[in-house]
Amino acid sequence: MSKEERLADLIERGGIYRNIKGKNPEEVLIELIGSLPLFPSIPADNLLQAVLEREDLMPTGIGRGIAVPHPRNPLILPGSEQFAVLAYLENPVDWNSLDGEKVDTLLLIITSTAKQHLVALSEINFLCRQKDFLRLLRERAGLDELLVFIREMQKQWK
Repeated sequence: MSKEERLADLIERGGIYRNIKGKNPEEVLIELIGSLPLFPSIPADNLLQAVLEREDLMPTGIGRGIAVPHPRNPLILPGSEQFAVLAYLENPVDWNSLDGEKVDTLLLIITSTAKQHLVALSEINFLCRQKDFLRLLRERAGLDELLVFIREMQKQWK
């Protein structure tokens, strides 16, 4: 891959999942990863193990009701189908976020390079400071509405 993909492209590929159940981060991640379609480049058990290991190192709750679970290291080969999944939880969960707020929205990121991972995290960081983005998440916006908003914001990042 010569050029990093934008967050909107990753979310478009991964999709949105609603009403993910669980009483704690581990249960939520088991439910979410178990709901994903099979990706030939990464078995679900490997993905779950890598994401849980990363959570054990340091919880990925970034505040404002959002967590960004991800493996510590890339699990898929460059050129493989990278993706991000937006998940709305059925009930808020304590994710040990710095702001103490329970998490009701996840952005699971699976990338093939550290550089792509940092690009996605940077875009998420920017978006999470936008009131309109946070409003869309609180309203549990659909894929089309979110992608339109993110792509409009991306035009400012060139």
